Formats: sequence, C-alpha cells, structure tokens
Amino acid sequence: MRLPRSAHTRRPWRVHEFAPDFRTEDVWAFRTPGAGPEDFDVMLAAMRAGGGSARQSRATRFLFAVRWKLGALLGWDGAAAGLGTRVRSLRERLPRELADTVDTGEPDGLPFTPVYRLPDEDVRELANRTVHTLMHLGWAPTGDGGHELRMAVLVKPNGLLGRCYLLLIAPLRHLIVYPAVTRQWEQAWRDRRLLLADGAGPVGSRRSSGAGGS
Repeated sequence: MRLPRSAHTRRPWRVHEFAPDFRTEDVWAFRTPGAGPEDFDVMLAAMRAGGGSARQSRATRFLFAVRWKLGALLGWDGAAAGLGTRVRSLRERLPRELADTVDTGEPDGLPFTPVYRLPDEDVRELANRTVHTLMHLGWAPTGDGGHELRMAVLVKPNGLLGRCYLLLIAPLRHLIVYPAVTRQWEQAWRDRRLLLADGAGPVGSRRSSGAGGS
C-alpha cells in the first residue's frame, strides 16, 4: 500500500541523520498481521528466504531484464558510475558502531550494498549513472497495536539524466514493481514458519552493543 512521504519523514529513523540531502521518493507499507515489535529480523529473514528473483512476477522480471540490458548498452552500471567512484558511500557518514552492524562482503543476491542494521531499520544503497538510491526498510507500529514493514526509497538523481529517468520509471514502479513486491513480501510473512523451518535466521547483520534502535 502506498503511503504519503510524511509516513517516513515524520518517523524518528536514524537515516534522517545521515541522509538529509536525499529526497524521499516513495513510501510503501506491507501488511504483517500478528507481528510484534521484536519481529523485524523474522520479517527480513522470511523475505530473504522467500523473496528471490525467481519468485518475482513475469512482468517484474521482464522490466528488470530490460533495465539491466539498457544499462549495459549505455554504460549506466559500470564501476566508474557506482559507489566509491561517482559517489561516496553513505557508510562514510556513519559512526563506527553503526557501520559495524552489517557485513558488506556477505553476498545476498541483491544489487544493493548494506549500510547499517538496527532493531527497527535496515538501510541499503545503490549507485549508478542515473541516481544514488537508498532503500530504507523500517518496522513501524500500526494503529491496531501491531507492526508492519515499511519501505522508503530515497534518491539523489544525477543531474538531468537522473531526474528524467526517475520520472520515466515512476509509473512502472507504482503500477507493476511495487504491487508485485507487496504480494511477494506479504506472502513471505504469511509463510515465515515454513520458510524458516530449517533454522535460517537473519543474515547480513552484526549487532554491536553501541548501536541502539530509534
């Protein structure tokens, strides 16, 4: 479900401290009935176990295939356009205890690089020739006493090319990609006991005693 930008900007997320120059582009909510305040790690683990690209809709897989092909032809995704070259990683702005909450060298099949993890936040980033993007996943209370997953996409477009690119893909995100991701992630929550029955737990996280929640 799409939410107003204020649903992200008014929450006391730590990301606001480190990314004031990023614009909140999209905010989306994912229903997790029965979830409690301590279930964020369970949700992330279920998403990883049940949210691979093979389970994406055909339309979503097609769109991403076209995007990666176009990026290869136009040189959007080369090393010179990414993190540490065209732009500095958001991790360079973090205090040491927050940077140590994730292992950036652990592969998880996603194009995003982990930035930090807290009990109610997970932040990842991606940079290319068009944009520097942050994907913020947050665990937020609902009005009925439960909790839900919220995703905010924060962006820094790269000049006119980046602004035009974001305008062009906005309808595709809202009409195809996000609804498909919603179905996938909400199903992962419903199937969490089956998906995690083998004991698979949260990954990519290094909790340090100095990094508290927001």
